Amino acid sequence: MNDEELHELLGSKAIIRVLTVLAEEGELHISEVARRTRLNHVAVERCVERLRGLGLVEERRYGRVRILRPLFEELRITLRRGVGFKIEIQ
Repeated sequence: MNDEELHELLGSKAIIRVLTVLAEEGELHISEVARRTRLNHVAVERCVERLRGLGLVEERRYGRVRILRPLFEELRITLRRGVGFKIEIQ
């Protein structure tokens, strides 16, 4: 993950909310993510597109049903003065 991707990830409260819900619950229907984050469906879709692009979330479709699943067990971001950042995905 480069600097721009890190800023994209950390610079959005909506993305952090979506990641938090998925980390807590695992797989969820996209409408349930919207309900739990109190974001509208379109906002969640935008977050999911960005998170898929970063390789953090997978989306599976069963007809019209869309199930989201995090692709990590743990996501840790460490910022160190004079060094930069380090991202660990397990």
